[in-house]
Amino acid sequence: MTRSDNLTGALLMMASMACFTFNDTAMKAMAGDVPLFQLLLLRGLITTVLVAVIAWRMGALRARLPRRDWGLMALRTAAEVGAAYFFLTALFNMPLANVTAILQALPLTITLAAALFLREPVGWRRMVAILVGFAGVLMIVRPGTDDFNFYAVYALLAVGCVTVRDLSTRRLSKDTPSMFVTLLTSIATMTIFGLLSLGVDWAPMGIREAGLVGTASLLIIGGYLFSIMVMRVGEISFIAPFRYTGLLWAMLLGFVVFGEWPATLTLLGAAIVVGSGLFTLYRESQLGRKRPLAQPPRRH
Repeated sequence: MTRSDNLTGALLMMASMACFTFNDTAMKAMAGDVPLFQLLLLRGLITTVLVAVIAWRMGALRARLPRRDWGLMALRTAAEVGAAYFFLTALFNMPLANVTAILQALPLTITLAAALFLREPVGWRRMVAILVGFAGVLMIVRPGTDDFNFYAVYALLAVGCVTVRDLSTRRLSKDTPSMFVTLLTSIATMTIFGLLSLGVDWAPMGIREAGLVGTASLLIIGGYLFSIMVMRVGEISFIAPFRYTGLLWAMLLGFVVFGEWPATLTLLGAAIVVGSGLFTLYRESQLGRKRPLAQPPRRH
């Protein structure tokens, strides 16, 4: 029996989230053993080579960016660098599930930022859902309490950077291939962290560390590819909620690999964030059906 497009899209979304979360686990496993900038440079080298080969095979290297897109690419790259630094710094100093739970606020922050900066309409229902979701984030972070971890601020800064990255991506010309954008971003990010790594003492790496870096590179490439493939099949309103399976993977891997389990209040906050995000996605799908003349999602 042939799988439906929606089921295929859901499986691709879950595969993408699994790849990203396993990548996070591999990187966190080297925390304290290898400097962050060294890790990002080495992972960036492998990732850039693999992305370049894939982009070449897809014919994306022949793309030419319009002049207006270069400014957006610069903004996107800066946001990508910030997101990588803040997220991994938080990840190295917090439980995997906690950091992942904070990142689940992304659909809410992107919806809010699109309303504020791109003038996209947001009704009162979605605005209430966003506020409720932010209350859930506060339950995870718990500022001012003994359980507060300063690195949670880094996770929030990573959310802000990813929001800027995704909004700038949405403003790129529809004819610009995703793999071309990914390659340029990978090259720039690798170069920046390579320069930063010159200011730190490099740590020797054994077979374990080399294997983890290679594994993380392959996994993040898999995450990128699956996330691109997701946009080509099925209804995004059906597929998007499956992004939250990343939180389930983070809880499982955090417990099995690092012996971590979120506190009850963290789990409750994560449930509120996920519920708010699901409602926001549902409302967007409902409004999309009411606006049949709206432009369809860009397919790269």
